[in-house]
Amino acid sequence: MSDSLTVRSCAAEDCNAVVALWTACGLVVPWNDPAADFALALSKSSSTVLAAIEDGRIVATAMVGQDGHRGWIYYVAVDPALQGRGLGRRMVAEAEGWLAAAGMPKVQLLVRETNQRVLAFYERLGYARSPVTMMQKWLTNPSP
Repeated sequence: MSDSLTVRSCAAEDCNAVVALWTACGLVVPWNDPAADFALALSKSSSTVLAAIEDGRIVATAMVGQDGHRGWIYYVAVDPALQGRGLGRRMVAEAEGWLAAAGMPKVQLLVRETNQRVLAFYERLGYARSPVTMMQKWLTNPSP
């Protein structure tokens, strides 16, 4: 990592760069509008999007939030050309720090079945599979 790397919370004007990074990392799916996810995270005091800035551009992100009981991490993304330099580890640590400062005793994340290659990364960071079944229900019609 460069000495010029800084991490900060995003602002609304970062949306296009963040969505472009998420897209480049294969994190965007048809049923989630990434710009809406970004805007919603920034609109609440219980969530934010953290960005690593290097040489004036966003090179990594982590969306982080808490529900009053546990913390959640989403959209951990690192510029594909910069992967393997510790940026993902740094973003997870920054997200964990944000959650710890919010008083959260536990952090969770979800990994899509189509993204199995990332499981070893999270396991190296101390995350373990949880014996739960995740269920969902759409309260709005998802975009195809």
